[in-house]
Amino acid sequence: MKINKNKIYIYLPVLLSIFLVGGIVLGNWFCSLRVKSIVSSEFNKQHFSIKPGLNVGSGFSLNPKTDKITTALQYILNEYVDTVSIERMNESVMPALLDNLDPHSIYIPAKDFQKYNEPLTGIFSGIGVTFNMVEDTVAIINTIPNGPSEIVGILPGDRIIAIEDSVVAGVNMDSNDIVKMLKGPKGTAVRVKIARYGIREPLEFNITRDDIPIYSIDIASKITDEIGYIKITQFAQTTFKEFMEAIEKLKAQGVKKLIIDLRDNGGGIMEPAIKIADQFLEEGQLIVYTEGKTRPRNNEFATSRGILKHDQVVVLINEGTASASEILAGALQDNDRGIIIGRRSFGKGLIQEQMQFRDGSALRLTVARYYTPTGRSIQKPYNNGREEYYHDLAIRMMRGEFETTDSIHFADSLKYVTPGGKIVYGGGGIMPDIFVPFDTTGITPYYTRIRAMGLIHRFAFKYTDKHRSQLEKFTTAGEISNFLDKKNLIADFVSFASLNGVNPVYSEIAESRVFIETMIKAFIARNIIDSEGYYPIMRALDNTLEIAIDTLSKT
Repeated sequence: MKINKNKIYIYLPVLLSIFLVGGIVLGNWFCSLRVKSIVSSEFNKQHFSIKPGLNVGSGFSLNPKTDKITTALQYILNEYVDTVSIERMNESVMPALLDNLDPHSIYIPAKDFQKYNEPLTGIFSGIGVTFNMVEDTVAIINTIPNGPSEIVGILPGDRIIAIEDSVVAGVNMDSNDIVKMLKGPKGTAVRVKIARYGIREPLEFNITRDDIPIYSIDIASKITDEIGYIKITQFAQTTFKEFMEAIEKLKAQGVKKLIIDLRDNGGGIMEPAIKIADQFLEEGQLIVYTEGKTRPRNNEFATSRGILKHDQVVVLINEGTASASEILAGALQDNDRGIIIGRRSFGKGLIQEQMQFRDGSALRLTVARYYTPTGRSIQKPYNNGREEYYHDLAIRMMRGEFETTDSIHFADSLKYVTPGGKIVYGGGGIMPDIFVPFDTTGITPYYTRIRAMGLIHRFAFKYTDKHRSQLEKFTTAGEISNFLDKKNLIADFVSFASLNGVNPVYSEIAESRVFIETMIKAFIARNIIDSEGYYPIMRALDNTLEIAIDTLSKT
């Protein structure tokens, strides 16, 4: 679909807010970690000391250049006119030490360690709910099946008004603080007070925390007679197991061709990506290799265990596809195995290892680069600093890269050739075999404003809340969509938006109607049946997925 350049500038504020404000988030998530670096006692035993002349950690020793830093720190601590907080100094010095390195080498304060690492382990201890903050109140969206909250009787639509003895409704509490209060060690209890529609008095529940899975695969579904669709959102320790379970389910339904959706997957642990690639490749084919200054080259080859060697596959990527996702896409592309569809990926080809300190903080340090089977490094340049590095996505958009491949230029020195004769490029992400431009159909100033304000999401939740008893009778996206098609969603939404400060512009509403209506239905369906409701409805707006289906159907 042809892109409208004027429209992409209309949508620019939303995109820029994602790229610019989210830069630090991207830095945190776009990582390729080795599993051993997270769980290895070897690295957990390595600690820093600031005593000059002594070994620093296990296997590290000072040299005259580093001695200058440690001597200065010791001098400040011993001789400064006022008392110095060593803890505060550590927290200031550690990020500064990393500022001149690559953007993916980061310091993780102890208070943030759990937040950074839980998604990679695939599990945390909590009460098993998803929630939104609605009008300054915690509103339960869903409970995990057979999870701690469902077991005691918490229901979707319930409002949490107090946790232990702390009131959390109407006090402008941050959602991150709510999460911290609800999480805790497995087996411990937390007392919550609930407001439930139709019941006058608050209800009190004691919930015993338990292990809650963090799933890497949002959905695995059969979308045509032969084609299965798998959406992978991250690569964690559980991802490969989830993937194989999804394959088993789809194979039982007669699926012979696959679409693997890696769009906006920022990576994670690299081993699951390697194992998934192994399923598609012949024994002995190179999947990826890694190499660093102190890390000799390590090749990862396909084994004889792959069960998908003869299945046709398409991989979907975009500018949010990074790291471990790029390893998987690059392995299949460089071995002429499958078709890559979408837009150029992020371009993160560095590998971090994690070292934890005694106080619970950690250092993620880039120790190697990874290379695709043809020898490509897909790492984009980072020599102009972290800020420009993460602004790169906005720059790519503004120069027209999301519209056409004509604006993308690679030096001949970055050209590589696959065994099948296909030309591929290194130096900045994975270029798709089939380019799909950013679709601006239906994007108007009205749509941009309501999207930026989160009004579609808020309206969908309110609608779900009001009609929950009717909606909960349905078990499929199709049933929910058919029910909602009989309702005047647009008129109700326009009134809701107006009450929230967005005056109607009816010509723009008419142009954006399909976009708005589809997203409302998808969010409502997600509130009722989770991803199984959301993705089938959003397919109507997913031009990239339709191209993938058409491509596979012709092969």
